[in-house]
Amino acid sequence: MSSPLDSSAAVMAAEETQQNILLPHPPDIIWSLVIVVIIGLVFYKYALPKFQAVLDERTAKIEGGLAKAEQAQEEAAAALEEYHQQLAEARADAAKTREEARAEGTAIVAELRSKAQEEAGRIVETAHRQIEAERQTAAVSLRAEVGALATELASKIVGESLEDSARQSRVVDRFLDELEASQTASATTSAGKEG
Repeated sequence: MSSPLDSSAAVMAAEETQQNILLPHPPDIIWSLVIVVIIGLVFYKYALPKFQAVLDERTAKIEGGLAKAEQAQEEAAAALEEYHQQLAEARADAAKTREEARAEGTAIVAELRSKAQEEAGRIVETAHRQIEAERQTAAVSLRAEVGALATELASKIVGESLEDSARQSRVVDRFLDELEASQTASATTSAGKEG
């Protein structure tokens, strides 16, 4: 015979077998939901605004950093452009200076060449004058020596003395004129044969 306790235990056992073991009891679900709602409200009321403020602050810092980075990049690009412009100007100035130096060098060379030619012309002219003076001196000296020799030779040939200076001078002049005429004639003849 079974007791009433046994029958109530059997009923409970039958109810337990009908309930899913994976699902908690309904009172547990209700109290869990109440606790989750309370925690959610506290989180929403107190913690979430703080998290949102921290996130907003970080977003502002990041956006500010990005703006600064963009500004720095723009400044760097402007500085690079200015550097390239200054470099181009420096290259143009260097090229201009090089061309001016080249032109100045050419002018200096031309001036030195002109001075050298003038100096060479002066030296040649001085040399010609000196040669002409020496030639005239030699001619006078030669004339005197040739005159003395010619007079002596003529005295020996003629047999009379040619000590008279006027006569001696005429004989020497005539002799030298004939000598020059014969040299001129032979030079003209040589030039005619070459031409």
